[in-house]
Amino acid sequence: MTFSRILATCLFAAASQLMAAAPSNAAPGDTIYARPGRLVETDDGAKLNLYCMGHGSPAVVFDSGWEDWAPAWAIVQPKVAKWTRACAYDRAGAGFSGAGPMPRTSTRIAGELRSALRRAGIAGPYILVGHAFGSDNVRTFAELYMADVAGIVLVEGDVLELEPADQQDADHKGEVDLVARLRACRDEVASRKPLSLLPRRPGRPPRTCAQQFFRGIPEGEWSAALNAKLLEIAQTKVALYDAYISEMEQMPADEAFLQQHRRSYGDRPLRVVYTGRHGVGSLLNQPPPSVEHTRYEDEVRRAQALWLTRSSNSRAIFADNSSEYVVFDAPNVVVDAIKDVYDVSRKPKGKTAP
Repeated sequence: MTFSRILATCLFAAASQLMAAAPSNAAPGDTIYARPGRLVETDDGAKLNLYCMGHGSPAVVFDSGWEDWAPAWAIVQPKVAKWTRACAYDRAGAGFSGAGPMPRTSTRIAGELRSALRRAGIAGPYILVGHAFGSDNVRTFAELYMADVAGIVLVEGDVLELEPADQQDADHKGEVDLVARLRACRDEVASRKPLSLLPRRPGRPPRTCAQQFFRGIPEGEWSAALNAKLLEIAQTKVALYDAYISEMEQMPADEAFLQQHRRSYGDRPLRVVYTGRHGVGSLLNQPPPSVEHTRYEDEVRRAQALWLTRSSNSRAIFADNSSEYVVFDAPNVVVDAIKDVYDVSRKPKGKTAP
């Protein structure tokens, strides 16, 4: 069977599965993420895909987790756009963005984002919202361009640079395994070979390696049309894999940068949303209780709490009954945190850090 026939067969089967999985209350209007928004060329030649909606300032800018892109904000972004400008984007290589220069460090990502926003005519300062790995990029942006930051919301952010040494070592070893799995899938996509299956999950349907993005495709919070388009991208776009492989490989360098740069945010509002379930993608698939996992979650919470010392206007917000994908499980918690930062940022205040 030719690759095109194999792909067509897989897409048809996947589409049937996606139609069955999509709920009737899927994020309304989420099909805007199934087509390009506005492509903006950055100073280094990358072409980033931006989705902006709403009006007002400061604008809220969203950055997604590793192996995620703009559709992660399909529920949160439209709610924020009711009272200010809200912009989500695909990092270089992901979604509808073009491939970007290598390596894909957080400093490069932050610079490209700032360049794209400026070229798109979206003036700062911005309220930056980062989820998981996106929080590394947001914090790096703040270190490099503090004058362009009005406030920050970190949603179950990654904390590798603040973890104990043994946990950092374990995470780095896990990153090597993730890169190897992703590179194998990338090579299958590039060579147009049938895609490998991910490890089976008891009582759940089999998935190919192209379904590993976000917390798994299909995502029940999205429409069938969006799920189908995202799966098509993951089954065909080699640049997607190259970008995420490089992002993962550069995480130790990103951590080193954040360890070495710890500027004060002054009185810029900072909200830290946490769940106590870091690394848990779904409430339906939680790891069994163990001493090791309890210690891991305790260390993550401790590290996230250290961020609060960076601003004189900071607050921790607990999202109960949510996986690390708060953007799906408890989106109003994220929206309320952003609104809080928005309201505070618009009040007259004293001098902030430069």
